[in-house]
Amino acid sequence: MARKITLAVLQTALSDDAEKNIARVSELVREAAARGADVILPSELFEGHYFCTSQEEANFARAHAWRDSPAVKAMAKLAGELGVVIPVSIFEKAGPAYFNSVVMADADGSLMGVYRKSHIPDGPGYQEKYYFRPGDTGFKVWKTKKGVIGVGICWDQWFPETARAMALMGADVLLYPTAIGTEPHDASLDTAARWRRAMLGHAVSNVTPVAASNRVGNENGQVFYGTSFISDHTGEIMGDLDRKEEGIVVATIDMDEVDRARAAWGFFRDRRTDLYGALTGPLSDRG
Repeated sequence: MARKITLAVLQTALSDDAEKNIARVSELVREAAARGADVILPSELFEGHYFCTSQEEANFARAHAWRDSPAVKAMAKLAGELGVVIPVSIFEKAGPAYFNSVVMADADGSLMGVYRKSHIPDGPGYQEKYYFRPGDTGFKVWKTKKGVIGVGICWDQWFPETARAMALMGADVLLYPTAIGTEPHDASLDTAARWRRAMLGHAVSNVTPVAASNRVGNENGQVFYGTSFISDHTGEIMGDLDRKEEGIVVATIDMDEVDRARAAWGFFRDRRTDLYGALTGPLSDRG
């Protein structure tokens, strides 16, 4: 019997009202499940506006312990009811520390644990280092009831090491919840195309399907550019959304085909780990 995984990505504008946002995402999750999705990906930090555009102490009140998060509780209940897997992106409080995290809700509603974003950006409009510590979980893949799922969070997606590590750990698919849009310091800079190209490169180089979910809309002058998508293991787009539309994309992955292609291309056969010391060593002195 063929092994298949049906993915869905969600794209929506978000208010700064957590209850309303959770209700909106829940509506889209139900729609995706009705269309046969096994694994459903909401966008990054969907409980509210993307608050990292500035450094405001009051925003720390948005965080919750991961088991207590309203978003986690709601999505876990839906996952169990609908028999789907949902990676849930949250602002996590862990004692005195704060993280940008994903909690994996399995298809029976159980919580499989937490992944904490490894790479934390710091720049105009994306001042995340003020709020989040670098993740301490290491990269993770999740052996869910619907397949082995690797999840990175937004800035993680720009790093090929993230994708390769999860592929080596056995991920069937790579998922990236994100929140990205305009660059307030440079109105001429549009990263939407390169954002997508980076992830399509991960698909090709790891012979692994990739899906990304972004938000849309204008949040206090920062416009998020959507363009959420699902690609196959060759980097071909299987379905996507534009810069403004809200909704879902659903696509089915034939994992038997992916496994054959991954073996045939030989990327994992021909790796030369004896030559890769520069990846973890100090930056070279270029004079």
